[in-house]
Amino acid sequence: MEKNLSEYVSISKNIENLKLEKTVKIAIMSSFTLNGLDETIRVMCSELDTRCHSYVSGYNQYNQELLNSQSNYYDFSPNITFLILDIRNFLGDTFHYPYDISDEERKLLVKEKTEQLENIISLFEKNTKSKLVISNFNIPFYSPNGIIETKSNFGFHEMIEEINSSLRQMCKEKNSIYVYDFNNFVSRYGENNIFDYRQFHVGDIQITYNLIPNLANDLMSYVKPLLGKTRKCIVLDLDNTLWGGIVGEDGINGIELGHTPTGKAFVEFQKELLSLWNQGIILSINSKNNFDDAMKVIREHPDMILREKHFASIQINWNDKAENMIQISTEANIGLDSFVFFDDDKLNQERIKHEFPEILTVNVSDDPSNFVPILKGINDFNVLHRTTEDSNRGEMYAQQRQRRNFENSVSNLDEFLKQLKIKVKIKKANKFLTPRISQLTLKTNQFNLTTKRYQEEEIQKLSNNENFEVGCAQVLDKFGDNGITGVYIIEKNKNLWIIDTFLLSCRIIGRGIETAILTEIVKKAKQNGITELRANFIPTLKNKPSENFLSDFGFQKNNDYWIYDLNNEIKTSNHLEVETD
Repeated sequence: MEKNLSEYVSISKNIENLKLEKTVKIAIMSSFTLNGLDETIRVMCSELDTRCHSYVSGYNQYNQELLNSQSNYYDFSPNITFLILDIRNFLGDTFHYPYDISDEERKLLVKEKTEQLENIISLFEKNTKSKLVISNFNIPFYSPNGIIETKSNFGFHEMIEEINSSLRQMCKEKNSIYVYDFNNFVSRYGENNIFDYRQFHVGDIQITYNLIPNLANDLMSYVKPLLGKTRKCIVLDLDNTLWGGIVGEDGINGIELGHTPTGKAFVEFQKELLSLWNQGIILSINSKNNFDDAMKVIREHPDMILREKHFASIQINWNDKAENMIQISTEANIGLDSFVFFDDDKLNQERIKHEFPEILTVNVSDDPSNFVPILKGINDFNVLHRTTEDSNRGEMYAQQRQRRNFENSVSNLDEFLKQLKIKVKIKKANKFLTPRISQLTLKTNQFNLTTKRYQEEEIQKLSNNENFEVGCAQVLDKFGDNGITGVYIIEKNKNLWIIDTFLLSCRIIGRGIETAILTEIVKKAKQNGITELRANFIPTLKNKPSENFLSDFGFQKNNDYWIYDLNNEIKTSNHLEVETD
């Protein structure tokens, strides 16, 4: 971590007057003392341009607060709640004396404790729309049975494993409940490093102070996607980053990739990158190099894991790397704040840090065997729910590159759009589409009329409300499926419909799809006898691409709203096909 706990606590005293873009409400509950976690999380949120309002429950008061629907906790109404429990308090005396009771009694105790967790989760779901992140339990290295612990019938460690397994199982189908793998946290940093008996005896402190920032960093993995602050594109150098050596000087046979210890480190790094690509992280290249030399390695080297198809944008030239970053952003049509830059050259790192502070520029080690641990330590790629679009994003952006090449080969835009053979499928929201709809409202900035943000639970609530209609659009063309890339939310009154939300993913802007979706809304309004369709445009720093959409469609400005005359002739798009549920 870049800062220690005392630094975070000190900084937290001076963040109240900062002007920050977003706000989030976070509750922290625990069964033991977690001094400094609240302050550290608030500072980490401020670094994301977000003001964190926090609620910290009293010492070991989580049961009383969660079980009482009138408690201060529920009055606070957080967006996300972290419930961090420890196995000592949870098991009571059985933690120290598990073999003083019979095998059957241990099983009954685990059943009772599991039901206790289930009751907490059920009441939480009933009383709040917050997201709950509950920790599992660490399995201590020590057992009273020593080396024959694994021979014990439903022994001490197996008891904790059973509780963890039950907790994981009960949360799998609950969209608002997540299990934080605290057992993994202890394994990563070591039980002897985390647990200090002196601190424990002073005040039930079970995580040493110097590792509180590491815990906070883990918990921020849940906050970032909640805020739409995740990153989705890794921009990579080539020489001494994806392979060892300089291909322009060493040639394809002289670079280090595979076979040697150093070469194996680069292969391992590429495997980890491919794993992220398979989970929906976009890869791009920004390299000062001879294009033909570099592409020969990418296309032909037998130990190359990443191939041309894995890159959304390939900038291999002798241009300034900052200039190439702009080109990648333009080609992929995503903001620079979605980028992570990985380059071994310290000068290039400083250049990008200075020019684009919104890009996460990684401090890369000189030793390629450290690349994988560094990459795994970045917690900006997480999602709260992995959608089909997430998993297929890498492939979708490869298809996008094909579209760009095709567009450049066609004489004019109209001909390009006709030959794309676009099909727009408009769908009503359901439980399978809700995560993606929420994700788009949280992350879409450029073509977004109001930039209202909705969590999954809020989308589900609107979908079940007869006074609202929540819909989305799946877009396909000759190159493949773009997935769910458009969302609209309509507030329906007796004679008036209001467009609450209307957005389109940046990667399909400029193909007339937005007009086709709005046309279907207009048609439906007329069919339902609506006399007025009203919309709003709320300008932000990022949504200028949607600024003229309403006026171009035919809406007229009336005070704060835009009004569409439903007697107007309805626009049609001849270059695409529209299908509705």
